[in-house]
Amino acid sequence: MDEDVTHLLVLPDRDAAQEAADGLADRFGTTREPQLVRDALAGEDDAEDAQWLVLVSDPEGRIAPADLDAYAAGWDGWVERP
Repeated sequence: MDEDVTHLLVLPDRDAAQEAADGLADRFGTTREPQLVRDALAGEDDAEDAQWLVLVSDPEGRIAPADLDAYAAGWDGWVERP
């Protein structure tokens, strides 16, 4: 498979998102820095109600979705599919 894919991991808090992002290169051989984004729930300004997103660039489309699902689950997260 040779297509530019961006995976979206949804994690429960910033610490989990940072830990997951930090381990991506070792686990999946990613070379691009993942982006961390705070995703506040609709109408909420309180950081306690925010999930964190990790955007993972996969330019060659090499990361198997099932492997990424299992990885995100290690932090009580999941992968959003378009």
